[in-house]
Amino acid sequence: MDLQQIAADIPDYQEFLTFDELNASSQRLRERYPDLVSTREVGSTRNGEPIELLTIAGGEDNAFIFGGPHPNEPIGCMTIEYLSQRLCADDGLRAELGYTWHFIKSIDADGMRLNEGWFKGPFTPTNYARHFYRPARHEQVEWTFPIDYKSLKFADPLPETRALMQVIDETKPKLLYSLHNAGFGGVYYYVSAECPALYDTFHQIPEWFDLALDLGEPELSFAEPYAPAIYRMLTSIDMYDHLERHGVADPGAVIGFKASSAQYAERHGSFFLIVEMPYFDEPRVNDQSPTTTIRRAAILEAMDIAIEHDDWIRGRHAAVASVLRLDTPVRRALEDFLVMSAGFREADREWVMGAEETNRPATQAELFSNLYTSRFYKLLNTGLLARMLREEIAKGNTDRALQAASEDAEARLEADGVALESALDYRAIPIRSLVGVQCCAGLATAAYLQKS
Repeated sequence: MDLQQIAADIPDYQEFLTFDELNASSQRLRERYPDLVSTREVGSTRNGEPIELLTIAGGEDNAFIFGGPHPNEPIGCMTIEYLSQRLCADDGLRAELGYTWHFIKSIDADGMRLNEGWFKGPFTPTNYARHFYRPARHEQVEWTFPIDYKSLKFADPLPETRALMQVIDETKPKLLYSLHNAGFGGVYYYVSAECPALYDTFHQIPEWFDLALDLGEPELSFAEPYAPAIYRMLTSIDMYDHLERHGVADPGAVIGFKASSAQYAERHGSFFLIVEMPYFDEPRVNDQSPTTTIRRAAILEAMDIAIEHDDWIRGRHAAVASVLRLDTPVRRALEDFLVMSAGFREADREWVMGAEETNRPATQAELFSNLYTSRFYKLLNTGLLARMLREEIAKGNTDRALQAASEDAEARLEADGVALESALDYRAIPIRSLVGVQCCAGLATAAYLQKS
């Protein structure tokens, strides 16, 4: 398998496909390759949208790949768009790998439709934040699998999650690939088990597309690295144990997440892969040169920035809570964020004050993570607030306090967006590069599993 040739062949996509455009493409693929491609409904979304499984016939082993595990993550949908076409057109590749391939292009169609406002550009952090939607934790398809661990108990999955469970149980996949992506930074990986034979490949693939590994702070402080930018897959049990170690009396009430697809697929021995891809990058995301700032001080400064920002949003929300009329996904997402933002804070502060690895000079990458990447994610929450208020006004809510809060939120969104963008030497990463890393990493993992 010539991965670099596959990388070179990826089209220069200029925009993300909408859910309807993805479905139309699947239909054309089925019509073009009727002996290879089949589709069937495996469930429906909460809004009644059919969930379609696309299967490309092949070997005895199964690979199951699904896109849009969070609906603000359409990179994986485009990865499936390319990979499904490549597998159909390339008989040699399909035979060499020896899998039957199963795809769901977008598992949360309802949520994806709420993000389509930014799919065609312009691709800037501010425009992304203005049209951003990420569900509340109890509405996230990827994180509502059943679990029974100490006080964390859950047995009522979402319809979309049930569809994933059905496919996982039917196919018992050797490879389960959940196509997530991050927003800002570099490339990093989660795997369900150590796989040293893949590490060099994982590190090389981003270079083919002029992308950097993310060598700053990990997504969560307790992430276990196997190699630079390669981590053991985090689970809700890890989150629970972290909170319990740091004095939270009832972690089950704080986490909000249930089990993930990775946890569910453990029963079948599936190897699980995530390749986190950013929409935007910056030269500092992998700069390992030391700074004069102690890492602990940088993390604490980021926490203080987060507290100020979260308190500002909390105050604007409290001022209008009594006059809000709509129960929308955006409102539920914002209100869940307000609960979540306080839940992990004290445990993380206790960790940073006691962890010896934080008592050293921060690298440029770590400093960037704390002072800039964190501000990017806070911008998204401002976007949620502004969007919630816009929706109220659009539906006829003329309350003066709400109008004032809306103007305030829009002004802060614009000001924070301008300030962040002007402080960065950022670029919107070409979509073909994002697709290329996910596609090549998935194919390399599929080949590795057949040899191991």
